Amino acid sequence: MKASQLRKGNVVGINGTAYRVRDIDTQTPSARGGNTLYRVRLTGISSGQNLEQTFKSNDVLEELSVERRAFTYLYSDQDDYHFMDSDNYEQHSLSADQLEEQRDWMVENMEGLSALMLEGRLVAVELPAAVEMDIIETAPVIKGATATNRNKPATLSNGRVVQVPEYMAPGDRVRINTETGKFMARVR
Repeated sequence: MKASQLRKGNVVGINGTAYRVRDIDTQTPSARGGNTLYRVRLTGISSGQNLEQTFKSNDVLEELSVERRAFTYLYSDQDDYHFMDSDNYEQHSLSADQLEEQRDWMVENMEGLSALMLEGRLVAVELPAAVEMDIIETAPVIKGATATNRNKPATLSNGRVVQVPEYMAPGDRVRINTETGKFMARVR
């Protein structure tokens, strides 16, 4: 796989170690003949160690074959987050460190997750593109507020604070983009 084809969540082999792509920054030089550079932040699957590397667009990386399976998030305890394979009902777990910011958007018994399995072991989870959450606390509705670009902070049921339109009130249900953590729409 070429570096230009890398996507967040891909699993690649570097020096015999499996890494999951966590984040990609693209840098396009303005000089003629300059190659596009990809600064890639990776996390070691077995070690959890972070790695940051820069690749040119035509650099070739070893893509490891991972199996995508439908999973359900069940619950979390002090150390781990527990998941169930939707097909065979096997249970797997990941540590809080392995999930990073994803754990903020997971609610118990959440379906529709994609799990990445490497050699029969759960290595990563992909959330749905959007989740629905309730607004717990926000400033009062401003009389006459319309759907303009003016926003206000709102605390969601998971404790995260996001910017929402000023006509939103506590108890409203909203759709949030799980990748950016930003408000997408009001759910009726």
